[in-house]
Amino acid sequence: MAGRIRSEDIELVRERARIDEVVRDYVSLRSAGGGSLKGLCPFHDERSPSFQVTPSRGLFYCFGCGEGGDVLTFVQKIEHATFVESVEKLADKYNVQLRYEEGGAAPTRSNSQRSRLIEAHKLAAAYFVEQLATPEAEIGRTFLKERGFDQQASEHFGVGYAPTGWDNLTKHLRSKGFSDAELQAAGLAVAKQNGGYDRFRGRLLWPIRDLSGDVIGFGARKLREDDDGPKYLNTPETSIYKKSQVLYGLDLARRDIAKSQEAVIVEGYTDVMAAHLAGVTTAIATCGTAFGTDHIKILRRLLMDDDVFTGHVVFTFDGDAAGQKAALRAFDEDQKFVAQTYVAIEANGMDPCDLRLAEGDEAVRELVDRRVPLFEFAIRSSLSGLDLASAEGRITGLRQAAPVVARIRDVALRPEYVRQLSGWLGMEAEVVNRAVSEAGRSTSRTTTRRPQPATEPAGTDVAAPTPRLPRPDPRDKVAAIEREALKVALQVPQLAASWVDAMEPAGFTAPAYRAGFEAVVAAGGAAAGLTDRAWVEAVLAAAADDGVRRVVLELSVDPLPKETPDERYAASVVARLLEVDAARRVTDVKARLAQAAPTDPTYAQLFADLLSLEAYRRDLRVQVAGGPS
Repeated sequence: MAGRIRSEDIELVRERARIDEVVRDYVSLRSAGGGSLKGLCPFHDERSPSFQVTPSRGLFYCFGCGEGGDVLTFVQKIEHATFVESVEKLADKYNVQLRYEEGGAAPTRSNSQRSRLIEAHKLAAAYFVEQLATPEAEIGRTFLKERGFDQQASEHFGVGYAPTGWDNLTKHLRSKGFSDAELQAAGLAVAKQNGGYDRFRGRLLWPIRDLSGDVIGFGARKLREDDDGPKYLNTPETSIYKKSQVLYGLDLARRDIAKSQEAVIVEGYTDVMAAHLAGVTTAIATCGTAFGTDHIKILRRLLMDDDVFTGHVVFTFDGDAAGQKAALRAFDEDQKFVAQTYVAIEANGMDPCDLRLAEGDEAVRELVDRRVPLFEFAIRSSLSGLDLASAEGRITGLRQAAPVVARIRDVALRPEYVRQLSGWLGMEAEVVNRAVSEAGRSTSRTTTRRPQPATEPAGTDVAAPTPRLPRPDPRDKVAAIEREALKVALQVPQLAASWVDAMEPAGFTAPAYRAGFEAVVAAGGAAAGLTDRAWVEAVLAAAADDGVRRVVLELSVDPLPKETPDERYAASVVARLLEVDAARRVTDVKARLAQAAPTDPTYAQLFADLLSLEAYRRDLRVQVAGGPS
């Protein structure tokens, strides 16, 4: 059993694993100013980017859901991994040799299940690739060659072959130290009374990877007539493989998807290969399931699919009835995108693999280029087979197409399709608009909301919520001043060290910001001499609870208004807070003076305090005037 990872090795992993590089495996990021980056949050669904990354401090924070932390926290949350697994994953990626307190210098791996399953899949993928070169795999190599895939293409996509024997892979992985229980948990073996046997036998194998490149499952294609299994056999659901959350080829396509702001959805593994080899390097496919909500969430983050900047999603389907039905299913899912969505269907019913084989790479590219808007396709499909030259056909067409148009949620786009539908039917736009409006009302009347349980069902394990401090009113001008001063204390304390240390927790009226500054004081203040990542880590460690840590994380990544802050700027921001605090104290002393008699012994001291505070306040105003207005 491995011991604790040495703290200096953990710090080295944090240092080498740039948080922006790691996050970009899952989220497209663009500049947010002030050295920060922003994107769509991977931890909750949103239409405008509120997820922020600050590379200089190695932190992320979502202003929408409140998730935040460093690069290790991000990997833990996004991969549902333990702390040790996160350290080990990043250590592998950034070539850090980990040492364990009880294990000496040798890098002993942890025994966590996730690490074991990932390692088993890694070894299995390498084994299958080796087997593709054996004489038995000739049938597999022939299959690939007949579809236009040479050895280089097979290697690029990691295609392999599973031997026909019952337990070839199982024996191989047993020799590497894996138990039958682990292989069954990974979906690589099937249990039987005296052990287990291989799930995949006598088939071509495509490795299915997550966004970070780890193999988490396989798709297997039948090759022999005597194989009585399904044409395609996929890894079953496991702790690391959820088919509704995986897209085949996304590990290869994600950078081009983010760069071009376009994703092409095809139907199978060979279609992904054909599209990529033809130059459509944004092609991806689902893994034995329909394209659904979880797939959309993944793509939206990579497309930066927000209300300001939208991309394109192109669905390709076979031209047969099943393909058209799949396209119409996509109609409902489409509207969860902000991106413009299209359909590309080959007239002769060929998929991208067949099309490339028959007509070459250019034909595949042209198929994608000839796409039509998904809304248009859905409406025209509802009219297909009708005699629109007859009155009866047009009325039937209106009845069938009106509900489709009514389901278009974009209120700016719907009138345009009302106009187009009226043209296709040869009817007045007003008539069509009434039918669409009525169809919309009918849908609204028949739609019922599923009742939600008043309490959690018995036995449900509900995690305690992270404590949240009251969020200051954004319209509160004093709280806004406190916020900016605390940001200076967290982000650039070295630029206004004496000013930062002159602040006191009592000078903050907002509880959230007062608690945040108390953590600054507990960490040693600006006098501690720490900056950037080390400073924020010290403040986080000194925070009273998770609620305070949320505040610290949020203000550590929220960019300062000035792109490149200098000493004059930082001092003026803090001086403004000190001036506001001095003004409160002046008001308090004046109130006490008004109640005191001139003969009162405390009167003279109060008057002297007032003069001192007024002078102090005037000096602060001068300092503030030297900075931003």
